[in-house]
Amino acid sequence: MAAGNPILQVEGLTLAFGGVKALSGVDFSVAPGSITTVIGPNGAGKTSLFNTISGFYRPSQGAVTFKGRDISRLPAPQRAKLGLARSFQNIALFRGMSVLDNIKLGRHCHLKTNVFQGLFYLGTAKREEMALRADIEERIIDFLEIDHIRHASVAALPYGLQKRVEMARALAMQPEVLMLDEPVAGMNREETEDMARFILDVRNEWGVTVLMVEHDMGLVMDLSDHVVVLNFGQVIADGTPGQVQADPEVIRAYLGDSDVSDLRRRLRGQPQDEAV
Repeated sequence: MAAGNPILQVEGLTLAFGGVKALSGVDFSVAPGSITTVIGPNGAGKTSLFNTISGFYRPSQGAVTFKGRDISRLPAPQRAKLGLARSFQNIALFRGMSVLDNIKLGRHCHLKTNVFQGLFYLGTAKREEMALRADIEERIIDFLEIDHIRHASVAALPYGLQKRVEMARALAMQPEVLMLDEPVAGMNREETEDMARFILDVRNEWGVTVLMVEHDMGLVMDLSDHVVVLNFGQVIADGTPGQVQADPEVIRAYLGDSDVSDLRRRLRGQPQDEAV
């Protein structure tokens, strides 16, 4: 991909459920090596957008282009194999399995072993399994600081650690673009700070482009290079965090239970009782 070209581009994306349009003509691009965040009020279409980009929904109109290739009609597993991985707003781990086994499932799309080899654990399957486990334990588990729980059942873990395991499974897919759907939702301050550090390190140390949906404005404004604002399925603002904070359309979209000064504090990621 030539320098300066977007790694991911969304053009005219429209998604309808019956007569209801969840997305209407959505356009934006994601630069390689950036952290881009999609924000918007509840019901704005953020998760629908994520589901369409990752292949769980098929758009009514428009295109999703990844590394210069139109992937609009590709199923989700093929998009993952190309380098597009995601986590989910509601944790989608296998609760009866261990942390390590959940993470290993993320690499499934890249395995070359066939069913027969896997069933009888023949030479190729054994070597591939050993290499996979070593890579996950030495890189991903160590990177996300979850070595102490790698053999624990996911069901026994607190919520914050389950979110970290889900991120680990997405990283096991060896993504070029990591899509995170509300990565810090429901976390306390310490867990949020840890996740913010991991997101930055994924970009800075691994060179992975990050596209996320998030409601925590402090996190959004601190981490993001680029912010896209949705409202009623349409893009109403698109730019740097500073540009978005000052956009009148964004302020109008978020108004309802706050006055303008309180809203501006929220968009800057400041607590409500902190001076402007």
